[in-house]
Formats: sequence, C-alpha cells, structure tokens
Amino acid sequence: MPIAVYVLGLAVFAQGTSEFMLSGLVSGIAADLDVSLSAAGLLTSAFAVGMVVGAPLMALSSRAWPRRRALLLFLAVFVAVHVVGALTPSYGVLLATRFVGALANAGFWAVALTTAVSMVPDRLKGRATAVVVGGVTVACVVGVPAGALLGEHWGWRSAFWAVAVVSLPAVLAVLRSIPGGRGTDTGAAPVPVRDELRALTGPRLRPVLLTMALVQGATFCAFSYLEPLLTRETGLGAGWEPVSLALFGAGSFAGVTVAGRFADARPVAVVATGLAALTLGWAALALAAGSPVLALALIPLLGMLAFGTGTALITRVLGLASGAPTLAGAGSTTAFNLGATVGPWAGGLALDAGFGYRAPVWVSALLMVLALLVAATTAKGRRPRAGERRPSEAVDLSAGGRL
Repeated sequence: MPIAVYVLGLAVFAQGTSEFMLSGLVSGIAADLDVSLSAAGLLTSAFAVGMVVGAPLMALSSRAWPRRRALLLFLAVFVAVHVVGALTPSYGVLLATRFVGALANAGFWAVALTTAVSMVPDRLKGRATAVVVGGVTVACVVGVPAGALLGEHWGWRSAFWAVAVVSLPAVLAVLRSIPGGRGTDTGAAPVPVRDELRALTGPRLRPVLLTMALVQGATFCAFSYLEPLLTRETGLGAGWEPVSLALFGAGSFAGVTVAGRFADARPVAVVATGLAALTLGWAALALAAGSPVLALALIPLLGMLAFGTGTALITRVLGLASGAPTLAGAGSTTAFNLGATVGPWAGGLALDAGFGYRAPVWVSALLMVLALLVAATTAKGRRPRAGERRPSEAVDLSAGGRL
C-alpha cells in the first residue's frame, strides 16, 4: 500500500476528531460564550450541513486542480478556521468557522477517496478505502476522548488548538507524498460535469448511495443517544460513557480493517451480511438495553458492523463510478453525512414523542429495514444483460460482482 494512502488517513483522523469532538465540549462552549446549550449544539449541525453541501460543491470547484494542490488548500483552510475558532470570543464567528471547516473537510474527503483508490490496483481498492475511512474510527477511539479530556482540564479552546496542531504533519506529508497530477491522472479529457452528475444519479449508483445514507443514519441515530440509553435505561454510571464510546470506536476500527480485506473479493457478501446483521443487531440492543453486560458486549460489535458495511458501500460507489471520476468521492461523502444528519434528528423526534430512551435504537433498526428493502428491491428489479453474471451474483449493490 503506498505511504500516501496512510497520509490521507492521518489527515482524516485530524478532521474526524474535529467533527465529533464537540459532543464533549458543548457545556464549556455555552458557558464561555454565554449562549444556550441548544445554541452550542447548533455548532454540530453547522458542521454536518457544511459536509453535505460542501462535498459536491468543493469537488466541482477543484475538479480541474492538481490533486496535491486541492488537498493542501483544503487542509490549510481547515487549520486556519480552527485557529480562528480557538481565538474568537464571538459565537457567530465560531459558528461560521464550523461551517467553513466542514466545507474544507468535505472537499478533502471527496478528493482523498478518489485519490486513494486511484493509486492502487483493483484488488486493493477496498483496503485503500478502509485506510482513509479508518481515520474516522481512530478519531472516535483516540481523538474524541482526548479532545474531551483537553476541554475538561484546559478549556474547549485547547481542543481546537490541538486539532490545528495535529493537522500540520498531515500538510507536510501530503506535500511530500501525494502526486501532483490533475483529475484521474490518465491524461484524458475531463468528463463533463453534466455526464458526471448523470452517472452519479443513475440507476446503478443511486440505490447504493441511498443504502449508504440509511446505514449511516441508523449508525449515528443510536450513537448520538448512547449516553442516555446507558445511564438511564441500562443503569450504568456516567463514567461508562467514554468507555462505551471507546468500545464503539474500537469495533469500528476492526470493522473497516476487516471490510478492507474482504470487500474487494466478496463485495456482495460483505454488504448483504452487514445489512442483515445490523438490522438484527440494533433490534437486539434495544431489547437488551436493560442488561449492562449485554449492552456493553453489543456496542463494539455494532460499531464493527456499521463501519465495516459503510466501508464496503463506499468501495462499491468508487468502483462503479467510472462515469463520475471527480464526483464519486463527493457522492459517498454526501450520502455518509446526510445519514449522519438525518439519523440523530429522527432519533430526537422519537425521544421527544415520549417513546423512551430505547426509541432511537428502534429507529436505527427501522432505518436498517428500509436499507434492506432498497437492496432487495434493487436486486429483484435488475435484469441481467448479455454476458453478465446472474442476478444472485450481481446484485445492484455491486452491479457486476467484483471490483
């Protein structure tokens, strides 16, 4: 595996830490800037919206740039807004930096995914995707708890400074290791934007992207409300919250590692097994939430299944998107973050409706049922063309078997 792929994973680790660290800093930000907790919570929403909007926008804006230039620019903006965020006394400025930082993060993600898979042979595309996505899972295990610890001892601004500092080695590494070529580095004329959009929204990719959004919606719906589930339904003390987050992150890291090794050879099996197992797994957590032992045992398993399945789906999008070489990474990033935005919102609605602290987990199970229905309907409706594998070997989730 080229060292440049691991460099991209390092940068994603720093950015993933920024994306999720606010969960442990909201109270400190609210007190320091004299705003309500809900206003401080909007900082997370601003980042999510920026990710959804920024992925296609930044990918289109940078499609004619050399890859190294695009990655360096996005990283530089990301570092700069965190420095501004660490210094500002203004809530409005901080809110703006979260949105702009998300735009830069989304642009980096979109370019990084397509860059990583372009540097390896077909048999290693799944592993390359897993390395990049693995940066997020390492952020969950190490970065987010570290950010919370910094915020507790030195204030929330120290966490912003830490993200900026951790990003600097990634800037230098990208400068030294990422090729400077344009586009797909093939020398061919770039694909027209209209053709890329048509390919990305076509019948081959659309159901995969929808399935990805539903899987991530289920993941972040339950993940966002683990703390009240464990402390108020399972009966664990508040000290178990960082432990449960670390367990989920460790499982997630294992999931992307395993998926990276098997998604190339068995894409249909990995995705189908993951969808079915996640449906059963979220339902099992909702039913077993009253048992501390069962709940803590299921959390890392669900992290492994969620991020393993998500990695396999991203690999499928990148493998199918020959007609959208620039926007393939953007489509994956948008679907991922659309799910991360809608899932917690749906879980919050269930909580507000008075269905109890297990309700978000049941919503996750329901979202997985919808993902299974999308996959099953797509597989049933697809007709094999001459020379294709039979449908059982070429479900539209893979649209043609192996990468």
